[in-house]
Amino acid sequence: MHIKGKRILLGVSGGIAAYKTAFLLRELMKRGALVKVAMTSAAQKFVTPLTFQTLSGEEVITDTFQETVGHVLHVAMAGWADLVAIVPATANIIGKLANGIADDFLTTLALATRAKLLVCPAMNTNMLLHPAVQENMRKLTALGYSILPSGTGDLACRAEGPGRLAEIEDILSEIEHLLSPKDLQGVRFLISASRTEEYLDPVRCLTNRSSGRMGFAMARAALRRGGEVCLVSGPSEEADIKGVRTIRVVSAREMRAAMLAEYEKSHVVIKTAAVSDFRPAREPLAQKIKREVTEPEILLTENPDILRELGQQKKHQCLVGFAAESEALLQHASKKMKNKNLDFIVANDITQDGCGFRCSTNKVKIIHKDGRVDDVPFLEKIETAHEVLDRVRTWLEERALAASNL
Repeated sequence: MHIKGKRILLGVSGGIAAYKTAFLLRELMKRGALVKVAMTSAAQKFVTPLTFQTLSGEEVITDTFQETVGHVLHVAMAGWADLVAIVPATANIIGKLANGIADDFLTTLALATRAKLLVCPAMNTNMLLHPAVQENMRKLTALGYSILPSGTGDLACRAEGPGRLAEIEDILSEIEHLLSPKDLQGVRFLISASRTEEYLDPVRCLTNRSSGRMGFAMARAALRRGGEVCLVSGPSEEADIKGVRTIRVVSAREMRAAMLAEYEKSHVVIKTAAVSDFRPAREPLAQKIKREVTEPEILLTENPDILRELGQQKKHQCLVGFAAESEALLQHASKKMKNKNLDFIVANDITQDGCGFRCSTNKVKIIHKDGRVDDVPFLEKIETAHEVLDRVRTWLEERALAASNL
């Protein structure tokens, strides 16, 4: 993941949501980030420094004048951090940051650093909506701070409305977005995800177990690296990704129409969707099929081969396919790559534990058109997605270099 090894200074100010920052810290550590924590005096009224010290394995900074040897603490930390995230950010600290007030370690650090700055507001609804707070947040945006909007719901003060700290997953996503290299800026991606469903009647359908996690991870990774992303998804419980244009479809024919409509203007096409090869030969019945004395006969007809059609029409696009196989992985995947005119194919053995459908992890082989095979170890799917995008970036760079030498 692209935050592994990144240096993050986590600033905690004095709101009830301070306890949630401990969960954020734990998740950042799990993802390989190097994290130090600084707390305001008010934050220490809600959570003790010992909590964050235990989780991070690092001394927690609580005072501008904390004893150090050989350097000025806030200057040293300002140069150390790749990103400073203030979670939660109260009305008080937002006001100080917006107006250049530096009266404690955290606000002094914010003025001294050239790192990316993320503010995650959390406070009472009336405070959040107060014109002064809204004006201060506009000032922060103008100063180059990133502000992750608060969530809406029940608040600790028993009010209901905006002001909740954003969900930990959303904060993690924003941090990853801010720290990811923007090496695919302006590249237009077309990505397919999940499965298709071919209905026999209002209840039953031909489908498979694909959840869409891999395709959504590809879309999320491409977006974080600066891409413009259109995601065509079959049925999935995955939520739409902010910043990604998502087209929801059900059948293979619907997916084909959506993909072809977006294909010409796309630079990179990544097809992770598990599309039904067949559908019922007749249109779905209006009513549920009832159990009869004799078993009903279901006649099937072939669905369009979307990936083959995209390969036949390919002009300037980088075309990437996925192959989920249960045997002869390299043989079947290589054949699919050749038959469908792909530039890469990502192959995984679905018989392995932790691979394939409805898993958060994957272990794949990336097969190149020239026959090279890259073994990618077990990774979270978002990390696998970045591995694929690293190869796509190289392909784009090599193509651009070849074009410039013509």
